Amino acid sequence: MSNLLESSPTRSLYRETAGATANYPALAGAQRARVAIVGGGFTGLSTALHLAEAGDDVAVLEAQQPGWGASGRNGGQVNPGLKYDPDTIEVMFGPDLGPRMIDFSYGAPDFTFGLIKRLSIACDARQNGTIRAAIRPKPEAAVRTTAAQCERRCMPVGMLDAQAMAARTGTNRYISGMFDARGGDLHPLKYTIGLAAAAQNAGARIFGGSEVLSLKREAGRWILKTANGSVSAEKVLVATNGYTGTLWPGLEQSLVPVFSAIAATEPLSPAAAAAILPERPVLYEAGNITVYYRIDAQNRLLMGGRGPMKPIGDASAIRYLTDYALRLWPALEGIRWTHGWNGRVAITKDHLLHIHEPEDGVLICLGYNGRGVAMASAMGAALAQRLRGDETSPFPMPISPLKPIRFHRFWPLGVKAAILSGRLKDRFGL
Repeated sequence: MSNLLESSPTRSLYRETAGATANYPALAGAQRARVAIVGGGFTGLSTALHLAEAGDDVAVLEAQQPGWGASGRNGGQVNPGLKYDPDTIEVMFGPDLGPRMIDFSYGAPDFTFGLIKRLSIACDARQNGTIRAAIRPKPEAAVRTTAAQCERRCMPVGMLDAQAMAARTGTNRYISGMFDARGGDLHPLKYTIGLAAAAQNAGARIFGGSEVLSLKREAGRWILKTANGSVSAEKVLVATNGYTGTLWPGLEQSLVPVFSAIAATEPLSPAAAAAILPERPVLYEAGNITVYYRIDAQNRLLMGGRGPMKPIGDASAIRYLTDYALRLWPALEGIRWTHGWNGRVAITKDHLLHIHEPEDGVLICLGYNGRGVAMASAMGAALAQRLRGDETSPFPMPISPLKPIRFHRFWPLGVKAAILSGRLKDRFGL
């Protein structure tokens, strides 16, 4: 897991409010495990938890500490669904796999909140719903199409008109929106810390400061080497998402790491907080370049969206987000933006989660495309089942060949061009 870009933890609101965090020791010496997991984010920790609960022998190797990457920095939105509408998924993947993908992805928030409840993880979890908001006619048509397809499948969704949107959001900017009752929010770093503790309590071994430098097959087992130790494993899961490096040939070139940024205010006054998302759903805007926001458990406003393609340390670097907040709620004029941070999310060419099995005993799962909180949590249970060889229920997502993206070395230029193009399309309603 090389090419991490950052050598120290990003200063963020989450790090300052997570409370005590465990410092997992670095791997030292030679160890054995039936399953070795590379990456201590939601995917790796959930998989480790479910393996350990089933009595399996599992070791997690994290280059930094659990939650250091996107799992500890994201917007905290627990959203249902995939990039594409249900009908499109069924056309793309057929009448057998398609419905499984729909049921799994739209049910992922329920799985996540259920897991939090079962494990008693204190992470400010609230299942108050997700709003997908439309500003202009073209995205509104897309939102209505999604809502109709979800309603036809008896999902708990419904359309909100402009008046209802104003009441739900505190701003008159939106012409409509779709509300999905399954969504919600949480403190992502607290959740990650809780997942790690639960996995360890169940018997998983977790190692921090243990970047995997090589992964090779020797004498029928996989050998994962770090700077100070090694793990010999029967099976391996690679779950490095936006911080994927050169560990497996071609994997780094199969996705694009895009920076997503968040700005957070100081705690708002009770009156100001009550005027914004008063029922405390989360919201993301429909369009080419997504802006998302929520009010957290301490009444701070968190605004998220695409940011600079480099690490940032304060809100001044993402003025477009803080200025946009004032456009939505002018009464926030003068409020202090106390934090600004970012991190890398993995974007795939088809905007779908990628699962690969490039060799016997190696499973790769990455590319959540900004939808990782719920999906990665639920994927942990499915991946653990597959790693155990349990075929009592079919795998819920497609397993695809590993395909590097052409001209991948030009991805920074491509991302900048795509963001500029998307913002222009959103501005002119294209």
